[in-house]
Amino acid sequence: MIQFEGRLIERKNFDKNNELIDKQSFEVGKITKSNDLYLIKIHTKTFDNREKLIEEFTIVYKCKPKQSSLMLMILPFTKSKSNQKTMVIAKSSDFKKLYDLDNLKNIELELELESGLLKALGSKSKIKMYDRYIVLKGNEKIIESKVDLKMYALGIRVKSLKYKVIEKFTQEEILFFQKFVKNDGSYFTVTYL
Repeated sequence: MIQFEGRLIERKNFDKNNELIDKQSFEVGKITKSNDLYLIKIHTKTFDNREKLIEEFTIVYKCKPKQSSLMLMILPFTKSKSNQKTMVIAKSSDFKKLYDLDNLKNIELELELESGLLKALGSKSKIKMYDRYIVLKGNEKIIESKVDLKMYALGIRVKSLKYKVIEKFTQEEILFFQKFVKNDGSYFTVTYL
């Protein structure tokens, strides 16, 4: 969370022909600390392939660092009285070592949804990041890796994705760019401004 505080993040989705499919922007607020809980507000905008605004809303993330848990509270701009709340818990000690650039290792994470209908359906995801290595290019450190993402509901795998990933860091080890490429050539990028 700390790396994202006060930053603008842009995610762009492209097809295999490099044509823009859609775009999201995330304006990240300041972290608020309360006892063992961190809170951060993110203003989100989604755009179509011509970058025309489709919708916008605010998400409040609540994180309990000692538990490696993250609560997502989606607060739409509509005047609805029902706000969606989802608790995501990382079931791996590797979660905190994800970007230890001095000791880069393969990482396996298990994320479980701990509230709402998705919990009742037994929703969880398994993420494996492997073949990770660092490339030095000028003042940049680049992590190249592979990612397998498997999503489950009711104990049945409902979706499986594989990506080749490039992540770029400044000399101060601040993440500023990611590219996730699927086997079919489609991809998405994330830029941290």
